[in-house]
Amino acid sequence: MTPAMFRKLALSMPGAVESSHQAHPDFRANGKVFASLGYPDGDHASLKLTPAQQEAEMAEYPDIFRPAAGAWGQRGYTVVALKPATVIKLSRAMAAARANVEPKKGR
Repeated sequence: MTPAMFRKLALSMPGAVESSHQAHPDFRANGKVFASLGYPDGDHASLKLTPAQQEAEMAEYPDIFRPAAGAWGQRGYTVVALKPATVIKLSRAMAAARANVEPKKGR
């Protein structure tokens, strides 16, 4: 997967828009970041997953997914290695990250 392919997949999520923070392109829905490109470097991206989602993705595709460093990774933030990733392998995780920024019901 290339950065352009990651961008296209992120922007295909419902309500997604591209923005940036800390000099990295990010993808938001409902004003919240669900994916970033270029973290920690140009060969990687990141997704906002839950710890359980992160664990499931790492178990299935250990060559693609790993926790972000430190406390962020413990909270589910997940680094994606772009080169071994494919749209098929990344679609479920991207959709989960997008769903994770939905407003909580009752608010």
